[in-house]
Amino acid sequence: MSEAGSRPAGERRPDRPSSPQRGAGRARSARTIAIDGEHAGRRLDKFLRSQLKSVPAGLLFRLLRQGRLRVNGRKAQQNYRLQAGDVISVPELRIDSAPAPKPAVPAALLDSLRGAVVHEDEDLLVIDKPAGMAVHRGTDVSAGVIEALRHLRPELPELELSHRLDRGTSGLLALAKTPSMLRYLHELLREREDEIERHYLAVVAGAWPADTQILDAPLRREESGMVVDATGQRAETRVRVKRRLGKRATLVGVRLLTGRKHQIRVHLSHAGHPVVGDDRYGDREFNQRVPGLGGNGIYLHAAKLVIPKPDGTDLEVTAPIPRRWNELLNSRR
Repeated sequence: MSEAGSRPAGERRPDRPSSPQRGAGRARSARTIAIDGEHAGRRLDKFLRSQLKSVPAGLLFRLLRQGRLRVNGRKAQQNYRLQAGDVISVPELRIDSAPAPKPAVPAALLDSLRGAVVHEDEDLLVIDKPAGMAVHRGTDVSAGVIEALRHLRPELPELELSHRLDRGTSGLLALAKTPSMLRYLHELLREREDEIERHYLAVVAGAWPADTQILDAPLRREESGMVVDATGQRAETRVRVKRRLGKRATLVGVRLLTGRKHQIRVHLSHAGHPVVGDDRYGDREFNQRVPGLGGNGIYLHAAKLVIPKPDGTDLEVTAPIPRRWNELLNSRR
């Protein structure tokens, strides 16, 4: 539902060039957006960017600063948290630039994800992400998981990643189908990390020395990657031996107790047993022997996810070890 908006007396028509040329730019009529309970609690700027995707972010922020894009008739800060019943007044816009083309999604990526869904309900979509697949587009990636799934599932316009997996890591990745579920999952990961269980499997170089161990080295971000540093953010990882592969390697189960970038990879490397195939934090000499035992790539897999749902039930999802691991796990070298 929407109501007709109004413009303060004396305010010039927004974003219209002083000497427009016929046919230049694209005009968007003034409109209002009424906020329902599904979007209550979202930041104003994030909501606007999701709803007005063809409008440049810089223009939206400028309109907010100038008070020309209003909430309930008043100027609002970009970090304002929306409430049910709020009415956003969007002025008439003229956008001079052509709309950004939708990212091209390679056919191979679409094919890889068609059978990747391992759980779906009204709020969540969980997939078993193949190794080597980025979760979103970037500088050297035209499209990732989120772009491909939006292409495959156009009926889910609000679909968003709730967390990340490194490109080389395979396994369970949860996506929120609604803004309210996305906010709930972010709250879990931000304030109640001990309630959500993220279990991984990893093959590490050497013989892991103990059956169970908790690694609690703080992590700090540098240009070259993440490093262990006493001034960094708290980071805890629980490691348990699953299977010893002689003295050359160990299959371990890993549970994230916090979720820092590259946490598992850095913690295991810092402990002297880097993840096999890790080209950033790993053992280069050991990694050179891996291609003959199952192929290139890191041996890190998100194997189990337990999510406490808002209704009090627990969602438990598992993903089997990738088949390419079998030769390395069964090797006697």
